Amino acid sequence: MSRVCTFLLGVCLLAAYPVGAQRILPHSLGPWPATINPDPSGFSRLVPVATLQSVLAEYGVSATESVLYNAGAESVSDRVQATVFQMKDPSGAYGLYSFLRAPDMAPGDFSEHSSRSRDRALVLTGNLVLDVEGKDLNKLDAQIKSLLGAVSARAQDGPLPTLWQHLPRQGLIERSDRYVLGPQTLNQLFPGNLGDAIGFSKGAEAELARYHVAGREVTLLIADFPTPGFATEQLAELQKQFNVNGSKPDSGSPPLFARRNLTLLALVSGAPTKVEAEALLNQVQSGTQLTWDEPTFQFKEPSIEMMVVGAILGTGIICVFALVAGLAFGGFRLFIKRMLPGKVFDRGTQLQVLQLGLASKPINAEDFYGSVGTLAGGTPVDKNLPDRIALRIFR
Repeated sequence: MSRVCTFLLGVCLLAAYPVGAQRILPHSLGPWPATINPDPSGFSRLVPVATLQSVLAEYGVSATESVLYNAGAESVSDRVQATVFQMKDPSGAYGLYSFLRAPDMAPGDFSEHSSRSRDRALVLTGNLVLDVEGKDLNKLDAQIKSLLGAVSARAQDGPLPTLWQHLPRQGLIERSDRYVLGPQTLNQLFPGNLGDAIGFSKGAEAELARYHVAGREVTLLIADFPTPGFATEQLAELQKQFNVNGSKPDSGSPPLFARRNLTLLALVSGAPTKVEAEALLNQVQSGTQLTWDEPTFQFKEPSIEMMVVGAILGTGIICVFALVAGLAFGGFRLFIKRMLPGKVFDRGTQLQVLQLGLASKPINAEDFYGSVGTLAGGTPVDKNLPDRIALRIFR
């Protein structure tokens, strides 16, 4: 897109898209005041207005603003034209940035996504795209950064598309990649007039770039779909409408070569043979990994014989455990009583005894400790202890 076209792009759309309620561009650029609505003469002869508006609508332009900063001198070197595009989300802003970027623009140092040439600077910041034009902008770095700082304060940050990561690097023409969200934009960039046959109405997004393959320039288009099923259906539709993979050799239309990789659908235009096209198609790989042979749990009810045997074995194990635990406890008790008589167990002077009188014989607490007032081992009975608790049940 030429410099004049980009210069007048925002001016044309000021009539179609309302300017935001809050002004984005500052009222002045240092000592240079801003003038709104520069002269748009000659724009309609360069690019059809309706086509350009539809492309911007696909990217989601919600407002535009364009001003001319003029130092007051008659020299054009003292003028800077600034246009800002406000998008609905950062993804649309990224797509518009890639669409407006000219091939002769080198990477800029204004932000992560910025490009510049001698007379133009293009910067992506959040959901805003800033386009600055002027004479010898290399001398106006400070002014451009000041302008970008004012614009960035109004931007809304968010995630950017990552479909470009699937583009092969071998043979790629630098800065030729474009992010596409609609059929009108695709028709402007990809040969064949595919339009919505690529499946934008089904939620597809696309990325394209130009490559050098065997001394020839070809264009690679990658479309990403929500599911592999949508990608398979769209490839079948393309083969019905266009000469894809030799489906219509007598149609007279240039051949297209396509391949599906999970949710990705890759098409190559400009390659004369399938061999040259596969040099690119083989490099397109989806980042999704699907595994179909992972083991799964399946519940299987045991037979009645196994349940009966299991119940018997379980009961036997519980009984054995109870027997072993009882013997261990009894043995431990006997051992302690022998090693420490009257110290741990049978401490008559320190324990109260609960008696159940189940016979007619009267209960005498002293019976449990001997009639002579001593316990086994010669330990005397403390007569000052509270009365023993006695419970007698009469029949």
